[in-house]
Amino acid sequence: MYDTVIAGSGPAGLTAAIYAKRAGLDSLLIENTPVGGGQIATTDRVDNYPGLIGINGMDLGMKFREHAEKLGCEFKNGQVTDIVDNGASKTVKLQSGEEIETKTVILALGADHRQLGVPGENELRGKGVSYCATCDGAFFRGKDVAVVGGGDVALDDAIFLSRFAGHVYLIHRRDEFRGAKSLVDEAAAKENITFIYDTIVTKVDGENAVTGVETENKKTGEKSTIPVNGVFMAVGTQPNIAGITGLPETDEKGCIKAGEDCVTSISGIFAAGDVRTKQLRQVITAAADGANAVTSVQHYLKI
Repeated sequence: MYDTVIAGSGPAGLTAAIYAKRAGLDSLLIENTPVGGGQIATTDRVDNYPGLIGINGMDLGMKFREHAEKLGCEFKNGQVTDIVDNGASKTVKLQSGEEIETKTVILALGADHRQLGVPGENELRGKGVSYCATCDGAFFRGKDVAVVGGGDVALDDAIFLSRFAGHVYLIHRRDEFRGAKSLVDEAAAKENITFIYDTIVTKVDGENAVTGVETENKKTGEKSTIPVNGVFMAVGTQPNIAGITGLPETDEKGCIKAGEDCVTSISGIFAAGDVRTKQLRQVITAAADGANAVTSVQHYLKI
């Protein structure tokens, strides 16, 4: 019987593992990938984590993991499929059929890339449609690409791709970006990045490979086609809760309802990081959630 089982090995889960170990809790971290780190593992550069400006996302994720390993945190590879609330205890069921008994659960399941949902997107996924600029950017050296989105990720992707691509079209449905001003300024200074405001992508063209994107200006109604060889979708994320039963209450976006204390609708189950309802989804807020979740576990267990 563990004091707490942590589901997820992104910044929230790894921070929770670190704090749980430091608190003397008997804990287990379940991860469904061989390499932890969550979404930051696919980020080329992290500029907003204090003290580690410009660090590669994979390197930052490994630092989190190395810290947890150094403290002796216990890891298990597996996919959570069900959480059974037994009152004073919980049963975490894995896809393998294994069942793990614990007093509390910290859900740090993270989030995944949200799809745009336009014709051609699914058909051309992996054939020019990508959700990870750092993973696939090098394939488009010297070619024209489009980035769809208006937040930090979209801006950072456009800046990263400008190193390889011939030209980068940054397409945003609003008249101003939601991302950090420093990123907007950096992207604007790049000669091979063009901002396209008030515009939505209505279709991805191509048969065996992307040949362009069809767009529509929301204000004028003007339609056009931009010839590109790659399209990078950066339109947000969705929580990784598909296929898991026994979860606490969620909101309309599928995020688990929980405040800064990470307390959910089910006593003894806590939610941390991108999987929970929150204003800002960043590495620093995920790490903070991991710490807060363990503090709430201690209060719950009266330790």
